[in-house]
Amino acid sequence: MTDYEQRLAQAVHHFWQVRTRQHTKQGGATGRKDAGNRSAVTGGKHLDGFIDLFADVLAESGLPRASIHSDMTTLPGYFRPTKDWDLVVVDHCELVASIEFKAHIGPSFGNNFNNRIEEALGSSTDLLTAYREGKFRPSQRPWLGWLMLLEDSPRCLAPVRLGEPYFDVFEEYKGTSYAERYALFCERLLRERFYDAACLLMSNAEDGLLGRSWDVGEELGFRRFVTSLRAHAMARADMRGIEGGCASLIEPSTPR
Repeated sequence: MTDYEQRLAQAVHHFWQVRTRQHTKQGGATGRKDAGNRSAVTGGKHLDGFIDLFADVLAESGLPRASIHSDMTTLPGYFRPTKDWDLVVVDHCELVASIEFKAHIGPSFGNNFNNRIEEALGSSTDLLTAYREGKFRPSQRPWLGWLMLLEDSPRCLAPVRLGEPYFDVFEEYKGTSYAERYALFCERLLRERFYDAACLLMSNAEDGLLGRSWDVGEELGFRRFVTSLRAHAMARADMRGIEGGCASLIEPSTPR
């Protein structure tokens, strides 16, 4: 696992390097910066290091590179026609895995937290319902993964006040920070089987440029995420050898 952890450090470094470069470039070009950190987000490509890392994990687990897609990643849904994932594996006509990579950097955590929760639940529900209805037949249940890189900052770690005008929220949410809420969310994604693995990493610009990040709990750690994905990919690799053509499940991606 040591080699993968070294490559994780490279992905974290790439994220913060690209983010810093885009933020500086846009501010210099326009004479002002987008509100908050929007300039660093709208530039894109900051999560490419994670996509490359997990494409390598899949290939080194025995799956052919031709089955691992990071450019054409559109899959059909049930509640909407299509959804673009970050990384998908389609091997011999079967959907093997789909992974989403997200980042949440301050200073805004409130509304963006809710948006991330809704996106993650919606993506999984949509794909798994399509699977249940036979859309990916003859695929077995695909492996779904969700990884979040969260900024370690005072605002993210501070307790958040709750509005409870009519009903009390669940006790475990009281007095929690956004980091703790993300951890609870990821744990519940796993308990309810919305995803097969979830990884919650924290980092900040200073440490991140040195490639440093840290897990939020063992269950949501990078090691466990990689181990689960590798086990699924190696099991699929052992099943390979089925011959025959198929119609592609993937449609050309459109800009997100």
